[in-house]
Amino acid sequence: MTLMLSRRRLVLAMAAIAAVPVRAFAAAPDSLPDGGHGVIGAVHDGDTIRFKDGDADIRLVGIQAPKLPQGRRNPTAWPMADESRGALRALLEKHSITLRLATTARDRNGRILAHLVRDDGVWIQQTMLREGWARVYTFPDNRLFAADLYAAETIARTARRGLWAHSDYALRTPDPAALKSDIGSFQIVEGKVTDAARVRGRAYLNFGDDYRTDFTASIPPEVMRLFTAAKLDPLSLKGRSVRVRGYLRDFNGPSMDLTHPEQIEVL
Repeated sequence: MTLMLSRRRLVLAMAAIAAVPVRAFAAAPDSLPDGGHGVIGAVHDGDTIRFKDGDADIRLVGIQAPKLPQGRRNPTAWPMADESRGALRALLEKHSITLRLATTARDRNGRILAHLVRDDGVWIQQTMLREGWARVYTFPDNRLFAADLYAAETIARTARRGLWAHSDYALRTPDPAALKSDIGSFQIVEGKVTDAARVRGRAYLNFGDDYRTDFTASIPPEVMRLFTAAKLDPLSLKGRSVRVRGYLRDFNGPSMDLTHPEQIEVL
């Protein structure tokens, strides 16, 4: 029964992607350095591939797709990982792909970090997000085109496409009791900032009355310059509804470290 349901979802995913018109999405990464061209050889998961004649894996920067088992680090597959991988494969097959290199061209594992643009102009990251097979996932040194990526993700989330139909990927509320089971995982938390303060250079966004137990997002002093450059003062968020994303940890209740302004969406 489970296998049949998985196959049905995959067929639906293929149909949805096939319906996307050519050049439906703007190829914003065209301004980035050309990292070469190729055809698909392997699709490891929904955000990692290798060219047929390549000797290094390519990580689709700007998104995070569900992971398949990777040894002790990730012993079990995330929900809908197979469907996400199938969706990416369907997008890439029978096409030549151009790599547009990210600001930092390789990660610590030696993978090439790039945006992918298909030979017909389709921007792969944006398409994966719009069809609901990945979530936006940025880094301080790789956060270009975040606004475009968020817009695509919002379309899928609103329509409950792909991952957004599964409870594991639903938006979280700041309820500390509910977030307790999500510690250690990447989550998107949406709620109202009840207080904002700066203590010894670190900014804190509190989502409850007791900072020792309620959900808190914090910004280290060493990255505050990025928020200044983006003209986003964390203290101005008091009373605002926001959406923050990152890995949850347990420190005075559920908490999240924010290292760059693109992790915050002001609603």
